[in-house]
Amino acid sequence: MTVVPAGTPPLPASPLPATHARQIASAFLPETPWGSRGAYYYTRAKLGSDPLYDGVLQSLQETTRPLLDLGCGIGLLGHVMRQRGRAQSYLGVDVDAGKIARAETAARRAGLAEVRFQRADLQQALPPHAGDVMALDVLQYFDAPAQAALLQAAADRVAPGGKLILRTPLALGGRRDRATRLADRLAWLSGWMGTRPRHYPERERLLELLAQAGLRPGALRPLHGRTPFNSWLLVAERPPG
Repeated sequence: MTVVPAGTPPLPASPLPATHARQIASAFLPETPWGSRGAYYYTRAKLGSDPLYDGVLQSLQETTRPLLDLGCGIGLLGHVMRQRGRAQSYLGVDVDAGKIARAETAARRAGLAEVRFQRADLQQALPPHAGDVMALDVLQYFDAPAQAALLQAAADRVAPGGKLILRTPLALGGRRDRATRLADRLAWLSGWMGTRPRHYPERERLLELLAQAGLRPGALRPLHGRTPFNSWLLVAERPPG
């Protein structure tokens, strides 16, 4: 079993305040009173409970490099970026056409400039890009060879001095591991995710793949906040050219 050093300090990241979460979620309200409010309530719950977006933006610091978000879902990172005054261009890609449609509609309603979305299968060719790259909570939905290919493709799109930022569960065992696997399976069974979880990466192999791709991975840090899940943040940098 993969072992992460005991006592690894968590990143001091926080969920969004409730008022900020509601502000973003309002862009996902249905256009008619009888429309579904599922995306609205999901957005409020996600932003109000998960420190993911605060942790990611801390890791990006102040940069003007364009950002590619792999497996963007309904595009919440783009909204949080603009809410916090981050102006770099953003491209979110996801295989789920329905999520991309909702992301485009919400970004248009919120007036997000330089925020674009594109349907793309992450197991096929990724869009051209040179800047920073995100892959947040997606690796476990690919088998081991596909994970390696995706990490290489993502690394190829990291500019000199840029970063590949991952949040991922690890194959650790224990209570958080079990909770994560259950939640991922339920996300698939409910239809929120279009595929089942396939492979939870091991720490050593993940670091090895990033190094082979020419990146310098930093320390793994917990980024699960008050959630019950097994979530780890890993930032890998490409040395300046």
